[in-house]
Amino acid sequence: MNDTRNRFRGCLLGGAVGDALGAPVEFMRRTEIDAQYGPGGVNRYLPAYGGLGTVTDDTQMTLFTAEGLLLGWADGCAHGSACLVAATRTAYLRWLQTQEADHVPLEPASIDGWLLHHPALHAQRGPGTTCLGVLRALRDGTQDSPADNDRKGCGGLMRVAPAGLFFWRPEGAFSIRPAFMLARDLAAITHGHPTGQLSAGAFAAMVAALADGMSLQGALAVAKHLLVQHEGHEETLLAIQRAESFARAGVEPGQAIPDLGEGWLADEALAIALYCALTAESFEHGVAMAVHHDGDSDSTGAVTGNLLGAALGVDAIPGAWLESL
Repeated sequence: MNDTRNRFRGCLLGGAVGDALGAPVEFMRRTEIDAQYGPGGVNRYLPAYGGLGTVTDDTQMTLFTAEGLLLGWADGCAHGSACLVAATRTAYLRWLQTQEADHVPLEPASIDGWLLHHPALHAQRGPGTTCLGVLRALRDGTQDSPADNDRKGCGGLMRVAPAGLFFWRPEGAFSIRPAFMLARDLAAITHGHPTGQLSAGAFAAMVAALADGMSLQGALAVAKHLLVQHEGHEETLLAIQRAESFARAGVEPGQAIPDLGEGWLADEALAIALYCALTAESFEHGVAMAVHHDGDSDSTGAVTGNLLGAALGVDAIPGAWLESL
């Protein structure tokens, strides 16, 4: 039980650490990062959003995912059911309320979470335009769920680590397939493209396997086995295979990561995170590598932190990073 708890804490806190590490350099080019902070990139918290160790919308939405799933479970939702997705969708609408100064209040019956009452979460930390736009349309009744669009950005991926943890049970059993399906459906709330959904499913499956004590290679094999059973999986599978190939061949991150993309798209973010996790010498090394590139550094840092935290446990995260998170 204690080992499982450490992996859960490692997954959630690790994602937040990677998010906070990447937040200050999210829109910087690698050359700019090197010029400003040295060739080693970012290995400490830098000022962002008025503080040090400040998280972005990635961690905010991850927390609201966890809240939605817990409230759904408390209400008796069946495993992987539409009820869980609906409960989490409502949690995302609460997150939306934290992002809008002139928000339209939710119906009283919908305000049943606890995160809405934390002032620290009422901060705009670079929220994604797709998530904001779709959730506003859902709130206003001008769009149905799942999303009817072709978006495959990483906004559906970066928030679903809790789906990988949700199906653990006290007897020690994990259900990995339901985790895949749940994460896919949670991503589909805002992202309509199969790549945006299936990348999220594969990620959650890996989180579930890692939290159960499986190796990263084993977790990846399980995730790929589930992935290929779904129509439209080709783009995500190719990204995963390229990340594996670069890691296996020992390709340096300065070459591998640009070839994998910038992380704005779900398959790119997953591939970068996988490459960094597979080649990491430690938690610290892996997340520092994951934020040192052109593009969406906070999201690639967060997903890498989720994976390495679930694999290594919370004790692998530098204490100084946790203290000021």
